[in-house]
Amino acid sequence: MYQLALLYLACVLAGFGLANLPTSAVITPEIANFFEVIGGISMAVFAIAVLYLGVKTLFRK
Repeated sequence: MYQLALLYLACVLAGFGLANLPTSAVITPEIANFFEVIGGISMAVFAIAVLYLGVKTLFRK
């Protein structure tokens, strides 16, 4: 379960990276907005998953 929590935390960081993607010649503002939405959703989903694992571990004892 420890490895699963680390994987979820890595996914939260990846979502943060997507949400803060700078625009360039290849990445237009429309694509950057799409990645910002996807990054925000992934941060929320995996943060809830990490909280769920923490609460489940806390109340197991």
